[in-house]
Amino acid sequence: MDSDIDKVHTLRPDRLVLGFGPGRSRAETALREAFEKIIDVGTPTIVTDWATAELAKGASNSFLATKISFVNAMAEVCEASGANVAELALGPDHRIGRRGMRPGLGFGGGCLPHDLRGFIARADELDAGPAAGILREADAVNARRRERIVTLARQELGGDVRGKRITVWGAAFKPETDDIRDSPALAVAQALHDLGASVTVTDPKARDNARKLHPALDYADDPIPAAQDADLLLHLTEWPAYRHIDPARLSSRVANPKVIDARGTLTADDWRAAGWIYRALGRP
Repeated sequence: MDSDIDKVHTLRPDRLVLGFGPGRSRAETALREAFEKIIDVGTPTIVTDWATAELAKGASNSFLATKISFVNAMAEVCEASGANVAELALGPDHRIGRRGMRPGLGFGGGCLPHDLRGFIARADELDAGPAAGILREADAVNARRRERIVTLARQELGGDVRGKRITVWGAAFKPETDDIRDSPALAVAQALHDLGASVTVTDPKARDNARKLHPALDYADDPIPAAQDADLLLHLTEWPAYRHIDPARLSSRVANPKVIDARGTLTADDWRAAGWIYRALGRP
């Protein structure tokens, strides 16, 4: 896990939620002293009961997961209708906001999937399972994004991936980290390998961690040599460096200039101008 990012989130949180039972004064004083520097810089601090504090983080991450899954559900509808999910103009609506509204391969990591499923389980324990129905569907939509990429890969390769060479850009569940917990990219890579493809994975930070968990996959240090003789390129983690690679440099290396941009951050016009067949989720 990237320690610098974790440090920022720990020392500059959006809020603090302090939960207490009866006779909370002594415990509250101790916690306020422990978090004094964070509180003094103006971090919103909510003091509440145990039950509310217990649900706070799970509720927040479940909402974020649902927001991500909603835009990915819209991408499914756009693919069926021929519309462009990037132009639905949801983000400029101030009631919705832009954060978490870019369609793609879906979420992974150690927080969103864990907290979403944990919140669903807690609702079931409280006999409030029907209230979590929307969260169950958010989880299902997220899983379908991975399946969708495997389906698209098979389509681009004529329906059968056996013996085909596939290059995967990205192993971490998100950029700027080496965290591969519940990584959508690795789930797709492993699924294609299991179907008989020869899959080569590259990632600036997460390659070693990926190799330990998925030793059957092949790995490369550099994203350009990694694409050598590839029948298909999959862009699965949106590392900034991948955006700046000139697709014309890759054209002579690959066996077939085909790319599926599962994160929607490559410049489609540039890739198509360089002779590539370019596909992205939720776009024509």
